[in-house]
Amino acid sequence: MKPNKPDENIEYLIRGILTLQTPEECLGFFEDLCTVSELQEMSRRLQAAKMLRNNRIYSEIAEQTGLSTATISRVNRCIKYGSDGYSTVLDRLAKAERH
Repeated sequence: MKPNKPDENIEYLIRGILTLQTPEECLGFFEDLCTVSELQEMSRRLQAAKMLRNNRIYSEIAEQTGLSTATISRVNRCIKYGSDGYSTVLDRLAKAERH
């Protein structure tokens, strides 16, 4: 599914993220932008997406990530019917880990 065109504020945020060049710069930006709990929640959702792609069951994902099964279900719907954001990131991370 093709993502919708973001409004100008979201587009500005995305352009700003794309200027970051190192993991340290990215972490610094996200630590300034997000609360600790927001950053942890995003990281748990990405881990859930990875686990779903590895055919893990909801109860195992919930136990390991602390996410609710409702959130895991939402992540799963995004993987199956979303804008391919999780797939793009997970594919690129897997490729980088192999090299």
